[in-house]
Amino acid sequence: MVELDIVKSLNYFDLKCKLALDNEVVALQGSSGSGKTTILDCISGIKTPDRGIIKIDNKIVFSSLENINIPIKDRYIGYLFQSYALFPHMTVEENILFGVKRRKGYDENYIKYIMETFKIEHLKDRKPNQISGGEKQRVALARALAIKPNVLMLDEPFSALDKSTKEIVYKEFLEYKNKFKISIILVTHDLYEAKLLADRAIIIDDGICE
Repeated sequence: MVELDIVKSLNYFDLKCKLALDNEVVALQGSSGSGKTTILDCISGIKTPDRGIIKIDNKIVFSSLENINIPIKDRYIGYLFQSYALFPHMTVEENILFGVKRRKGYDENYIKYIMETFKIEHLKDRKPNQISGGEKQRVALARALAIKPNVLMLDEPFSALDKSTKEIVYKEFLEYKNKFKISIILVTHDLYEAKLLADRAIIIDDGICE
């Protein structure tokens, strides 16, 4: 579960976002520069709101009134960037394990389950430049979920894929979201994508998201 009620000053306007979601997929939509990625960055801790409150699984991770700002690593956020941000010098397996090994309770069986679910076991020894765009996307999703996040955030994760690969990945995503019962925030410009993948869509208009 994610709850937030925040204000963040951007270059030309104040972004105001009031949002609550449980184990569902919510699509954030709006024009370029409307603040979609900023909302994800505030939830994750990459950026700090000017004021307001953010709760993840009923735990306050940010509060301007109470002077609380929990570090990124302690928020248990799975964040899939548009570029996937895979480490080129690491293998697929090393990429997936990067964030996991620094946490307590490392579960090898869960990692094996993740890799089997995303059908990437056979790629574990390859580098990112040795796999396809669709495979990179699955590896990035697996890495985001490997830490058992409380919320998964996806910033236009399918925009770099060609049309035929997108259709395959859409089908896989719908299967994944039923397996991993967590809150998912999906940033997308694609209306078809939002209708297909999300339980509901929220439009950011004039800096207002609610």
